[in-house]
Amino acid sequence: MLGDGLQTPTRSELLCMVKKNSKMLGKTIVEDEETSDVETDPRFWHDVMDVYFIRGRESRGRQEDDLVFFVKKLHLQKHGSNEDESANSPYFVRRWAPKLDDLIGTSASDVDWRRSFYLNLIAQTSFSVTVAICSQQVLKNYQTGKDGPLSPIYKVVKTVYASPSRINFHLDSRKEVETSSAYPEICFAVDDYDSTFDAVVLTDVDHCYCVLLNAHDGAAFPRERIQQGCSPGDTSRSDTSSGKGPTSKITLFSGFVSYQMVRDAYDAGRSGFGSLLSLHSAGKTDRIYMKGPGGRGEVEVAVSGVVDQSKPDLSQNSVDHNSKKGLSFGAVVRRAASVASEAAKHAYAAASATRDEGMIPLKCCLMSISLPWEYIAHDLLFKGSPPVNL
Repeated sequence: MLGDGLQTPTRSELLCMVKKNSKMLGKTIVEDEETSDVETDPRFWHDVMDVYFIRGRESRGRQEDDLVFFVKKLHLQKHGSNEDESANSPYFVRRWAPKLDDLIGTSASDVDWRRSFYLNLIAQTSFSVTVAICSQQVLKNYQTGKDGPLSPIYKVVKTVYASPSRINFHLDSRKEVETSSAYPEICFAVDDYDSTFDAVVLTDVDHCYCVLLNAHDGAAFPRERIQQGCSPGDTSRSDTSSGKGPTSKITLFSGFVSYQMVRDAYDAGRSGFGSLLSLHSAGKTDRIYMKGPGGRGEVEVAVSGVVDQSKPDLSQNSVDHNSKKGLSFGAVVRRAASVASEAAKHAYAAASATRDEGMIPLKCCLMSISLPWEYIAHDLLFKGSPPVNL
C-alpha cells in the first residue's frame, strides 16, 4: 500500500505515478497495450486518493478543502428517475476526516476510485476566469504570431471554483436559482455575474468577446520541488510567449466570438444559431450559449442591450433620513447602483461616439463555463503549451 513504507510519497511523486497510469484519459477507444494493470486497479486509485487528499491534505484556506467527493460506479448511477435527487446523483460528498476508511464506511464498494481521484484533483485546484473585450485585428495578429502579446481593450479577472453541480440561474429573478448535478461536466459558475461584468459592453463592430479559464494553484500544483517533465503545472514549463522564465498556469479554455455573431443571435431571439451560439429569450436579458473551439466546453452568457442612460436618475440622489450615523444600508446600495450606472453610461457614451447607425451596445455577463472532467484532468496532467495571457 502507498505510504506504508519508511517514506510517504510526496504529491509530486504521486502525480508522476498518476501521469504514468492515465493513458485512458479522454479516449473513447484504448488499445490493450496502451493501458497498464495499475491503471485499471481500483486499489491503486484508492491508495493514491488516501495519501493525496486524506493523509497528505494541504490546507489552502478554502472551504472546499474540507469536502471530499466520491464518484459512484457507473452501474449505481441512476438517470431520469423520480426518486430522491441525492440517490440519483452520480457522486456523493463527505466532510474530511483523518482516515479514509472511516470516512467512507460501508460505501467503499460503491466508489469508482479512479474517477473520484480525478474529481478531487479538479475540485481542489484553484481557477480564475478572464473575460475581455479585444479588437478583431489584434486577435488576428496574435493568432499569426504578429505584434507580440495580446492586449485587451478591457478585461475582468474573477476567481471561480470547480463543481460537479450546475447552477441554473433564473434571469427574470436572479435571487432564484436551482442546483442540479452536472457531472461528468464540471461547472465554473459566477454567482454575482451581473455586478462583476456590468462594465463588459461590446460597443464596436470590431469588438470580440473573449473568455479564458486558467488553473494556477491548489491540488494540481504541488508545493514540493517539481520533478522535470513529470508534474502538472510544473516549473519546467516556460512562458515562451512573454520571454519570461517558468510559469505555473494552465489555460483550460480559450475562445472568442465577434460582436456581429452575438448581435445576430441577440436579434434572432431563437434557438439554433449554428453550432457556435444558441439563444433562449428570457425577458429583457437573453441567455446565450457559446461552444468552445472544436465543440469543447460551453460558455453561458447573459446578454442585454444597453439603453441610453445619459439622463440622470433622480432617485439615486435621494437621502435616507432614517440614518442618524454614517451611511445607511440603503445609501450603500444606492451608491453601488450609482457606480454600476456610471459604468453603463460610459459604455453607452463610447458606443455613441463610434458606432455605426443601428449599432446596439451589448452587455455580456459571463454566468458559467462547463467542461467535461476528462478534458480538465488531461490538461492539468499533460498540457505543455504556454498559457494564453491577457
